[in-house]
Amino acid sequence: MEYKAAGVDIDAGNEMVRRIRTIARGTFTSGVLSEIGSFGGLFRFDRERYQEPVLVSSADGVGTKLKIAFMTGRHDTVGADLVNHCVNDILVQGAEPLFFLDYLATGRLLPAVAEQVITGVARACLENGCALIGGETAEMPGFYADGEYDIAGFIVGVVERSKLIDGSAVLPGDVLIGLPSAGLHTNGYSLARRVFFEAAGWRADTFAGELATTIGEALLAPHRSYLSIVRPLIERDLVKGLAHITGGGITGNLPRMLPEGCAAEIDLQSWSVPPIFRLLQQHGAIPRAEMFRAFNMGVGLVVLCAARDAERVINLAARAGEPDAFRLGFVVAGERSVRYI
Repeated sequence: MEYKAAGVDIDAGNEMVRRIRTIARGTFTSGVLSEIGSFGGLFRFDRERYQEPVLVSSADGVGTKLKIAFMTGRHDTVGADLVNHCVNDILVQGAEPLFFLDYLATGRLLPAVAEQVITGVARACLENGCALIGGETAEMPGFYADGEYDIAGFIVGVVERSKLIDGSAVLPGDVLIGLPSAGLHTNGYSLARRVFFEAAGWRADTFAGELATTIGEALLAPHRSYLSIVRPLIERDLVKGLAHITGGGITGNLPRMLPEGCAAEIDLQSWSVPPIFRLLQQHGAIPRAEMFRAFNMGVGLVVLCAARDAERVINLAARAGEPDAFRLGFVVAGERSVRYI
């Protein structure tokens, strides 16, 4: 017997590496010392830029958003979702990305599909100034359904120790600035699929007038990177804390940036919840508390700043390309939690 008869196509794997090598090379920065295909990725760290550098790392996936990619046959967005999610996760501690590695596992390797996924990864790496220096493509017959795959990413960034953001400087009276999301980003998809495709009986190609697009396209809206918007704020020492609104929603993520003795009050009148969340709540009969725990509700990142700096933060965000930043609420004295008013 041959390996191919057992479901593993070594030639397809080699072809995939060949395609990835060209794609990834376009993301290389001056610190990259290795080629794709090496046993390990090599990166030379520039110590001269930092007095006391701190490396910040994170690993994540995109969850069942992948099911939407399978349903629509579109695979060029989920790779970018993966990178942007990881970039935001280290950004909230003040770090800028250095390099990224990806993992793609599938039952049967289809080089054309994998190339679409990795192209999305590389595009987002390039946009975030992050080098794609390696990864793994695993063919696992019998483990994944035919035509399906899973992806995960690992990122490493750096921040000057004196510039670390940990929320310890947050005080009652500080202001919460919301930065809009582009949709669900990469969380809440198991519930969203159940609501739209089971309860409502829709399909991925069902056109929703409220969204001015199909359900599939709305659900594939990319996870935004907030690096270019937040970097100018960090450089000017305007940020006391940052919260990436992912799994757990505002309710679960905002307290992670609050010190003891501080709570967050969210003004529900301060922004208009995007239509896709209103559709989810309507067709799923989802309680409000669950909506704010399962979804980002249109808020992708929260900036915590001093009240005197709030207007400046909003103006700088606009200059950096986000004109819709808004005052989301305030920090108040109390047990670490989120209150909606």
